Amino acid sequence: MSLTRHQGGGVIAMTFVGAFALTILPLPGALEIYRPEWVTLTLIYWCMALPARVGVAIGWVTGLLLDVLRDTLIGQYALALALVAFLTLHLHQRLRVFPLWQQAVSVFVLVMLQGLIVIWIKGLIGQSPGLWAVIAPAVTSALVWPAVYLFLRHLRRRHQVA
Repeated sequence: MSLTRHQGGGVIAMTFVGAFALTILPLPGALEIYRPEWVTLTLIYWCMALPARVGVAIGWVTGLLLDVLRDTLIGQYALALALVAFLTLHLHQRLRVFPLWQQAVSVFVLVMLQGLIVIWIKGLIGQSPGLWAVIAPAVTSALVWPAVYLFLRHLRRRHQVA
């Protein structure tokens, strides 16, 4: 049992609130499909940076909130984000030492996996979004990953989140 005191839980929570806000921010119709998966990016960062504090349970809860926010079948994003959190936790020591461009490739794969789970569940209930609805957010998420990573790392260091 660790005797160190954790701090910065409010900072972590506020980054998720910001990610949810970016998720519902209105975009022009043509750009909507290219929206990065902000909540997933935030979850991946915190699972990499603080694996003892942010894990599968946080992924499940944020996924449930995303299900409610996007008015989808309850549990589809919860399952997808829990799996993304599990894989990130499993690989966090490797991911942390990758340069940013390799991390972006890993983020692409993780966001694609999330999208494939969501599209699979939608297919089971009779909805059939195109494959481009999975590929476009994964590409834009990978492209914005370096900025998200550097911003969240700056916040973590500035507020001494441990």
